[in-house]
Amino acid sequence: MKIKVGLKAIEEASEKLSNWGKWGKKDHIGTLNYVKPEHIVAAAKLIKRGKAFALGIPLDREGPQNGLFGGRFNPIHQMLATGTDAVAGQQDWNKIRYADDTLNLCVQGATHWDALGHIFYEDKCYNGHDAKLIDSRGLSVLGIEHSKDKMTGRGVLLDIARFKGVDYLEDGYGISNDELDACAKAQKVEIREADFVMIRTGQMEKCLKTKTWGGYAGGDAPGVKFENCYWCHDKKIAAIISDTWGVEVRPNETKEANQPWHWVVIPAMGLCMGEIFYMKELAEDCAKDKVYEFFFTGPPLIITGGTGSPINPQAIK
Repeated sequence: MKIKVGLKAIEEASEKLSNWGKWGKKDHIGTLNYVKPEHIVAAAKLIKRGKAFALGIPLDREGPQNGLFGGRFNPIHQMLATGTDAVAGQQDWNKIRYADDTLNLCVQGATHWDALGHIFYEDKCYNGHDAKLIDSRGLSVLGIEHSKDKMTGRGVLLDIARFKGVDYLEDGYGISNDELDACAKAQKVEIREADFVMIRTGQMEKCLKTKTWGGYAGGDAPGVKFENCYWCHDKKIAAIISDTWGVEVRPNETKEANQPWHWVVIPAMGLCMGEIFYMKELAEDCAKDKVYEFFFTGPPLIITGGTGSPINPQAIK
């Protein structure tokens, strides 16, 4: 599929792929509606070894945020009470010695889900909700709290980097729909309705190996091409997930819009999206046993009106 990406292509895709009203006027979870109880039951049967893989990155000052996007910062962890306080007698007043702390973080600063109210197309959000309903108090509609019990099902890893025979894809490399299908065929795994599809580019692993995040959080990156919005719609997947900051290729395929794929998949399709997932250990295990499907779960924190949520999702084989 060859698409000349620009504002016209965004408008056309938004109209053709719109899921507005598909699950009712009050829908707040979009493509997560595809996941039915029978999908979860079937996914649970994929657990054969009881081996769990943590897919989240640490919440600490060594994270990927360096101010490239919207002033996001790495988690700030501060202690309220410590062992030194206890030894110094600063806690004896309440007859218990303990440690306590706080965490200040951006909800999309590390491994996270995007809420469907995260991106607008002009003055509208997913399902026709007015962007004015999202203000300084939070998301009155489409907040991440609506997904609190919806992030469970069959996970599938498409290890594009390994399929291409490289440790990582180069920044700016656009992954086509044909490559996604070819990778799935080579791995002998089928993409099905209600799947949580994970795409490994290797970019995060490159950063971790070199011990520098560079432009990871907002700069150039490998990722899916704009045409991928059609692939996701046709496959009826529940969610798309990546080991990159923004899933889609950067630099983008047009200068007329920033993150053009986002413009379609969130506000028009209501597609659930996971970003900054750690996939190294899972990918190594899949390459070893040739099994690229697994039970997946990654519920968000119940942040009322949140634009997203930090998570430590699990793939269980």
